[in-house]
Amino acid sequence: MAEPDTPNSIAAAPPAAEPPAPAVVAGVDGGNSKTELVLASTDGELLGRARGPGTRTPIRGADPLVGQLAGLLADGWRAAGRPPAPVAVAVLDLANIDLPEEEAELRAGLDRHRLAERVEIGNDTLAVLHAGATDGWGVAVVCGAGINAIGLAPDGRRERFLSFGALTGDWGGGGAIAVAGLAAGARDEDGRGEPTALRRLLPAHFGLAEPSEVALAVHRGTLARAALVGAAPVVFAAARDGDAAARDLVARAGRESAIMAATLVRRLGAEPARTPIVLGGSILQSRDEILFAAFDAELSARAPGAGYAVLDVPPVAGALDRALRLAGATDAARARARAACRALGTADALGTADARGMSRA
Repeated sequence: MAEPDTPNSIAAAPPAAEPPAPAVVAGVDGGNSKTELVLASTDGELLGRARGPGTRTPIRGADPLVGQLAGLLADGWRAAGRPPAPVAVAVLDLANIDLPEEEAELRAGLDRHRLAERVEIGNDTLAVLHAGATDGWGVAVVCGAGINAIGLAPDGRRERFLSFGALTGDWGGGGAIAVAGLAAGARDEDGRGEPTALRRLLPAHFGLAEPSEVALAVHRGTLARAALVGAAPVVFAAARDGDAAARDLVARAGRESAIMAATLVRRLGAEPARTPIVLGGSILQSRDEILFAAFDAELSARAPGAGYAVLDVPPVAGALDRALRLAGATDAARARARAACRALGTADALGTADARGMSRA
């Protein structure tokens, strides 16, 4: 006769299996002047952040850009204080990915390096759109070092511009504003133009006395033309102080941004009042009063009833949100990541590494 079970003879229940660790995704926003990467887990926790120089077209070979992105990913892991691990989804929204052949060249280069199990590539305008348009469609205008825009219909159809700068009629980014401000100062210096404080202020930004000295430095190669974009804030400050030439340039930037937005609304065949318009990039996110007075007037004239939202998060939040969505993250996790990204706009909420891998807290 079998002995009855006693408490000591009852088999212990197997330990409950631990839930799988959240996957990791990466969002990248690459602009003309800087590139930002954020790593996050699919439960919405931001893990690491890295910054590097702006992105350039891969059309003559993708290896330099792929190497830059791989370096940023390594810096992101370093900032997170973790050893590198597989990345489930990476969304790369990069400036200067303007043509299908540029995307194809970059994808071929990435396929040789496998930065992530799944990689999505797009223009940096998409980062702004996805960061600000909750329904996933609408119009986004980016005005930072350069200017660009995209329209995305609910059915996925895209409308955009070539955005090759002056060659295709684009004007309004920080580079264009700074160059136009320097030109106004040069015309004051040589007598062709009206007096402007930019004649003194812009050269002083570079430690020089006259606009002609800046022009000669660029011509001789002792000052990189790309460095001129850093002088755009000088123009905005002069505009706020009442300088007429500077005010005209800032207002023009506002008008050009509004023209892009209204044109894309029209090309989408959308109703202005029902089309989300998202504004991003350092110049538009500065919310300059002179710029937005001109923007509002131009948008009202060209797309009556249209409204817009200025991003309150870094554009990289849009790339990250799309990566989380593709990885199957919950709405709550995506909201958590967005809130953490919002904090990045004013202070580093997590470790940050620059392109050389030096950690900044």
